[in-house]
Amino acid sequence: MKLVEMNVRSFIDEVDSKSPAPGGGSVSSLMSAMGVALTRMVGHLTVEKKKFLALDPKIQFEFKDIIFSLTGMKEELIHLIDADTEAFNRIMSAYQLPKSTDNEIEMRKAKIQEGTLQAIMVPLKVASISLAALHQFDFVLTYGNKQTVSDIGVATLALSSGALGAIMNVLINLPGLDDEIARKQYSNQVENLERNIVQVRDQLLGKVYQHLKIS
Repeated sequence: MKLVEMNVRSFIDEVDSKSPAPGGGSVSSLMSAMGVALTRMVGHLTVEKKKFLALDPKIQFEFKDIIFSLTGMKEELIHLIDADTEAFNRIMSAYQLPKSTDNEIEMRKAKIQEGTLQAIMVPLKVASISLAALHQFDFVLTYGNKQTVSDIGVATLALSSGALGAIMNVLINLPGLDDEIARKQYSNQVENLERNIVQVRDQLLGKVYQHLKIS
């Protein structure tokens, strides 16, 4: 059974087991997906409100367009929940391949590298999608239902945590990649991602807390 087909309790119990997968990568994907879903909830609770309908039509259109665009991001993040565990299992299977002959050794090495690259690319995609989604939150926070400000805050925490967790999963797999040039490129990429994620997260949370501040 795919992870995304489990009920919430079953998924949590599967994480709480001796099996190393699903682990931090799949959990990161789930956190990001939940952050996007929560933001879409804010959208659903906004678009029919009188205050929203009184806004400039261009603002209404852009708001709805953002909420719609988050649908595809949510679906991709859901897909990546299982993809991360599949990547880990692929590496484990590769390590179990026979290595008695030169051909077997080369084949095993190639399969390990294929699995390692997949284990890098999946969380890298999670982090990239998460950052793209976070960039949409400021507009939603500005024009969304003011009763859902705390939900945007939780969504920001979930999505940024999922993104940073995904980056950790890239970093832990990078040493296993033999291609030194690619390893350096991925390292630089996640460094930039991390810096941008933290910056956007802190800006959003600052605005959220400002909205929640009791005068």
